[in-house]
Amino acid sequence: MQATVRTFDAATQTGSVLLDDGTELHFDAEAFAAGGLRLLRLGQRVRLGVEDDGRIGAVTLATFPLP
Repeated sequence: MQATVRTFDAATQTGSVLLDDGTELHFDAEAFAAGGLRLLRLGQRVRLGVEDDGRIGAVTLATFPLP
């Protein structure tokens, strides 16, 4: 699933993304770390790994494969 970065706090490595339908989802530092990234920019396209319980398990760039 892909989304657009809405917010990102580099200090806490948490933020939120907007799905193409406008739904906002939040991700935690664990999901950010799982994607192997160092920084995100507002408006950047990302790929999401979503767990069975609906939470985001990984965030990485749209052009990168999910871990």
